Amino acid sequence: MKDKRILYVSSEVVPYLAENEVSLMSYDVPKMINDQGGQIRIFMPRYGNINERRHQLHEVIRLSGMNLVVNDLDMPLIIKVASIPKERIQVYFIDNDEYFKRKATFADEEGVLYPDNDERAIFFAKGVVETVKKLNWVPDIIHVHGWLAAMLPIYMKHYYKHEALFSETKIITSVYGQSFDENLDLEMINKVKFDGVPHDSVSDLEVPNYENVLKASILHSDGVIIASENVSPSLTKFIESSGKPFLPFATKDAFAEAYTNFYRTFGL
Repeated sequence: MKDKRILYVSSEVVPYLAENEVSLMSYDVPKMINDQGGQIRIFMPRYGNINERRHQLHEVIRLSGMNLVVNDLDMPLIIKVASIPKERIQVYFIDNDEYFKRKATFADEEGVLYPDNDERAIFFAKGVVETVKKLNWVPDIIHVHGWLAAMLPIYMKHYYKHEALFSETKIITSVYGQSFDENLDLEMINKVKFDGVPHDSVSDLEVPNYENVLKASILHSDGVIIASENVSPSLTKFIESSGKPFLPFATKDAFAEAYTNFYRTFGL
């Protein structure tokens, strides 16, 4: 994987957030490719519960300052960056006071999902792509982890489909076990359609539950990884019947070889 460029886009990454399946794999996989000589970047949201001082985040003025339109509203984009200690891995943080300043990730103290999680996901997807464009850094693969990052494949295939920078880029989505039970905002599909995404392409979002959000992401990906033993049978069946190349679940001690070989099937 020497000199191959892989962009990791995740809703959660250790050491910035607590350990779980998503946050651990969003660290372990980039580290593995970094150790193999690959060029990597990690993007995640800058939630308010990330300690900026402890993790030495700082704003990148030259990348910040643009506005992104979400549901016809202009939202300022702030980019921060930090390095994972000892690993020489740069992590870029997508920030916006309205969406990410609150002191939790996806839900309030009562465990109720934030009502604007759908808009946060749209903002995150657009923020990642616009920042990568400014960096002029062309990834061979974009590897998506976590449901808050699931809008990125959709926006890449529609909203950014004419961007020459990404003409050869392949998108892989890792699918994890279900992490929320409610629906996101029922207006989500209309907010995505506002950006020119055809209804037929995202009809699953008419009922924006966890499984349907992932289905929409899978349909717009070039490959899929089953990253958890706890993926539901219905979602597993959907992946298997999607016609997309997919990698079955690999255990912690076997994932490195499995993921590397899967990447190589996309021409790396």
